[in-house]
Amino acid sequence: MGLTSNKMLMLAVVLAVLLFVGTVWLWPRLARRNWRAVSGRVGLLLATQLALFLCLGIGVNQAFGFYASWADLFGKETDQGVVVDHTARLGAGGPLQVMAAGPVQGLRGSRPSATGQIQKVDIVGRTTHIATPAYVYLPPEYFQARYRARTFPAAVVLTGYPGTAKALVDKLHYPRTAGELAKDGRMQPMILVMMRPTVAPPRDTECVDVPGGPRTETFFAKDLPDAVLAHYRVGKKPGSWGIIGDSTGGYCALKLAMHHPDVYAAGAGLSPYYKAPIDATTGDLFRGDKALRNRSDLWWYLKHQPAPDTSLLVSSSKIGESNYKDTLKFIERVRATNLTRISSIILESGGHNFNTWRREIPGTLQWISGRLSDR
Repeated sequence: MGLTSNKMLMLAVVLAVLLFVGTVWLWPRLARRNWRAVSGRVGLLLATQLALFLCLGIGVNQAFGFYASWADLFGKETDQGVVVDHTARLGAGGPLQVMAAGPVQGLRGSRPSATGQIQKVDIVGRTTHIATPAYVYLPPEYFQARYRARTFPAAVVLTGYPGTAKALVDKLHYPRTAGELAKDGRMQPMILVMMRPTVAPPRDTECVDVPGGPRTETFFAKDLPDAVLAHYRVGKKPGSWGIIGDSTGGYCALKLAMHHPDVYAAGAGLSPYYKAPIDATTGDLFRGDKALRNRSDLWWYLKHQPAPDTSLLVSSSKIGESNYKDTLKFIERVRATNLTRISSIILESGGHNFNTWRREIPGTLQWISGRLSDR
């Protein structure tokens, strides 16, 4: 039974209710002062509280997508995501293979030409040999006869760490929001490629080309666009691609747009930070390479490198986000370059969570849509 399944949550709720009822029922029988009665009371209270915490933990994980499985939760996930023997697969099916397809939930209709389609895909990097799953949203226009010769702009959408790609679909509602905005004429139809920045789980690579490890930045800057271009009708010019992310994904989005303006014409970071952390989840990302470490520090990059010709969006809130002061400082640093364009979404209040990002996503999609070309 999966960690994120509704059956798991219901089982935990039923267990908590049974323990509560059992505690009330057995309490009179355990009212004595001998060691057995006291131990029984302590055991029932402890078991009931643990069951309640289990319900809360599973519910919060479902809402925010922190862990995708029990193995992910306990750090036992063994699929490293770095594959070195994919020659046969690449030759047979290309770097992107569609594994399943379904409708966009929350929109009326079931035909792809009316609501669009969400495809679950597997992607293998031709140069990095990184293999990772993703979800691709295709707008209704993609399936309509009058647009059969048209190419579409594309935006890569990244979760935070650890995150789950599915949360971008059914928790943050990127496809549904994009469909509604395009239907109302507030953004152009776009293809969304939704995935985790964690392409070598359980390690948090912070979209860095780790020396001797996963070349994550190269995967997102070269392999991913190449794979999508080979399979879908996406605009081939640099102005056709954008990237969005929250938290860790927000840092990655800003960095990729700044490092690779020839690939990503726009990058939006929702609740981002501006320098890769080094902790137990990342390990040693730079292996003593000072130049690589500096390049991954967006503060250093703005000061010491030529200003990239790209557009950036950052978000924060005055109350509830720890990055508020850094975000204001980052905006001023970018404005001083006189070339890189910067926009922002600043909320009065909002924490580092899905509810805050859902409030920012419509504006973000409209912003990035206005900066991308469909050719």
